[in-house]
Amino acid sequence: MKRLSNIEDFKTLRREIEGTVFPKDAPRARVCCGTACMATGSRKVIKSLEDGASDKGMDIEIVKTGCQGLCQKGPVMIVEPAGLFYQRVKEKDVPHIFSYTFAKGTPYRQSLYREDILSEPVEKIDDVPFYKKQVRIALRNNGRIDPGNIEHSIVMGGYRAMEKALGSMTPDEVLDEVDKANLRGRGGAGFPAGFKWRHTKRSGGDIKFVLANGDEGDPGAFMDRAIMEGDPHSLIEGMILCAYAIEARYGLIYVRHEYPLAVKNLKAAIKQAEELGLLGMNILGTDFSFTLDIKEGAGAFVCGESTALIASIEGERGFPRPRPPRLSEPEGGPWGYAANLNNIETYVCVPPIVEKGADWFRGIGTEKSPGTKVFALTGKVKNTGLVEVPMGITLREIIYDIGGGIIGNKQFKAVQTGGPSGGCIPGKHLDMSVDFDSLWEVGSMMGSGGMVVMDEDTCMVDMAKYFLSFTQSESCGKCPPCRIGTFHMLEILVRITSGHGRPDDLEDIEKIANSIVKTSLCGLGQGAPNPILSTLKYFPEEYEEHVYDKYCRAGVCGGLGTFVIDHEQCILCGLCDKACAYDAVKETRRGYFVDQDYCTKCRACYTACPVDAVKITKHPGKGVAESAESKA
Repeated sequence: MKRLSNIEDFKTLRREIEGTVFPKDAPRARVCCGTACMATGSRKVIKSLEDGASDKGMDIEIVKTGCQGLCQKGPVMIVEPAGLFYQRVKEKDVPHIFSYTFAKGTPYRQSLYREDILSEPVEKIDDVPFYKKQVRIALRNNGRIDPGNIEHSIVMGGYRAMEKALGSMTPDEVLDEVDKANLRGRGGAGFPAGFKWRHTKRSGGDIKFVLANGDEGDPGAFMDRAIMEGDPHSLIEGMILCAYAIEARYGLIYVRHEYPLAVKNLKAAIKQAEELGLLGMNILGTDFSFTLDIKEGAGAFVCGESTALIASIEGERGFPRPRPPRLSEPEGGPWGYAANLNNIETYVCVPPIVEKGADWFRGIGTEKSPGTKVFALTGKVKNTGLVEVPMGITLREIIYDIGGGIIGNKQFKAVQTGGPSGGCIPGKHLDMSVDFDSLWEVGSMMGSGGMVVMDEDTCMVDMAKYFLSFTQSESCGKCPPCRIGTFHMLEILVRITSGHGRPDDLEDIEKIANSIVKTSLCGLGQGAPNPILSTLKYFPEEYEEHVYDKYCRAGVCGGLGTFVIDHEQCILCGLCDKACAYDAVKETRRGYFVDQDYCTKCRACYTACPVDAVKITKHPGKGVAESAESKA
């Protein structure tokens, strides 16, 4: 395609390709090529589709899309024009899909979505429970377009908001629309984007930067990655609109080097936009110019913090810096220039706000937290994946209606939101509204959107240790409260979970945690104690059992509890005896029993028993109340 000279040329191009791209009623397969589906074989499915179409002489369009969300059931695909949704598609299923769907227009029932093996299959994607309550704004094009084809993006409305802004809106009008929409940053604390943009614009100076933070380091979170891989043009358009509003000319996307597909697709999208005249000098013949580039980071979690990110962009080690100056102020941004920084999801929400208006956006979600939020739903839930839901939805709806409930229909215990710096929310808050302010009130946070579900078999002390071990290892070490404090907290948790907890440990760890929150330099240190503080608040009995009773009710922590054999459940298979390397399991005429003098609590017998006859119990004669009294 040739470079467009003006906005009218772009409108003409859109009209021309609307009749040729995604023609109605044409046979088409939209195959998910997100990271999860690629790992489970979507490349092989695509190859089988291509070979099948060639062998049968059928003209079938195969669209290699970004993440479609339902990662648990991958590879997934949508077959048109029937609009059928297929899950867990394998190479062997492709010939049947040709015979039933492409040849006759009927569904291949074996690959349709089912809640379980006995339930009726669901044909349409909108009827799948996982998608029913979702509202897609940030993920609007994921699963619909080939991210490497700019024509696909344009047909789906890409760059229409930019066309509107450059053709009929002033920079202040664009800024006012984002401000009125109350778009809050989707990457952390939920700071209003419009307020941040306005502050950057007022900073003065001839050079300003628009920065996108794609350094997604939360364990299990992949929202920004999915957008960069599956819909890079929406990110580019959002950054262009921000640059136009604040009168910036330069942009950088900071993305971790471990996201090779995201980097590849972003580079290709930037090149396509430049060749078409949607990026670069005098965009679409206007006086507005904006250049965009990519900066690959080394994958340090601390570089998600704004000042550490700036240090990394400048080629230095990712250390946080004291503020002020802020990024939006002169001397605070890269190389001493003012900059606006938002995360990927925030920028992607901007084009539909500019195109449809702030009132449309505020009509979704809640008054203080309008719009939607993308979550990476993981953990002990049946349907894991990416979900985009309106603000104000309840945790129960996300976990049970969208996620399908707990694996094995076990009891829900807690959900951790906000990544490793978030808090653990217990079952009594399942019906709370999911929005920025409500999560803060219960001791958690929205963060970038991680959501880890835990069931009755989860030890909350061990969970706190897991998240703390991550933040402690990712600490840059610059400030003593974070460097030393997280080390000491982890030391205490290791001691507690290994059966050597002391009565003063609980008081000490809470005191250290509160001190770190108040005195750390950046958000990593300030948020690192949250998993500990929230589990201490909502699950104090589990900490007390670990310390006073040397007992882990979930049976997760080694070196804790007393191992006994339930004779009523025991089938006398002798596997526990064979597994024990310390001769602690004894055989008598009445059955097997564990000799506590020899038992090292190695858990070999517990793991080997096929009928769960080996139990982990509290030490006989001890209880939390008794230990608490002795402590007093």
